[in-house]
Amino acid sequence: MSVGAPGLPIATVPQPAVPLAAGPPPQGNIAYVSFSAEINQQTTEALLGICADLANKRVDTVYLMLSTPGGSVMHGLTLYNVLRGMPFELFTHNVGNVDSIGNCVFLAGSQRFSAPNATFMFHGVGFDLNGQSVRFDEKLLRERINSVQADQARIGKVIAERSKIDAAEVESLFLEAVTRDPGYALARGIVHEVRDVKIPKGAPIIQLVFKR
Repeated sequence: MSVGAPGLPIATVPQPAVPLAAGPPPQGNIAYVSFSAEINQQTTEALLGICADLANKRVDTVYLMLSTPGGSVMHGLTLYNVLRGMPFELFTHNVGNVDSIGNCVFLAGSQRFSAPNATFMFHGVGFDLNGQSVRFDEKLLRERINSVQADQARIGKVIAERSKIDAAEVESLFLEAVTRDPGYALARGIVHEVRDVKIPKGAPIIQLVFKR
């Protein structure tokens, strides 16, 4: 862990991620966590490790400042489910871009905010071949299509349950692969307020940093 100014501890998480060291609960019983990364196994484990540590310290509120290009559907939904079950109140704040599966992570917050110049991007699920030569027969194609449809249904259900966007509009968003502004997010119940980030002086900040 690297330490910044007094009262502002900054946790740097190397690869692989390590949990915060034991210590007293953050000042004011609220912690600010900054996450700006792709959603994958490493970053998911790191964020959940930080949140588990804060929960063990009996922190009442975690304020997650989020910016992500998206990533793994499985890990994004894992984050959504576990964050929703944490014993603290979770606030999420879009501080840049919340894209793809990142929208599910963002929607885990009980209170949700967006910076005025942030964006939300929605698109359907796809798959990569990773440069491999794959022969697509009917069986494999059906398996891939079923997997894509199942993932889209799971994501769509979260969006519909946690916002004012209905299933038909979710499907349209996935097909169009559109980017929306905070005004749209506010009107559709994705966010509760459009506002800048304001961290009180002396509040604890945990910055997740990943080596590339």
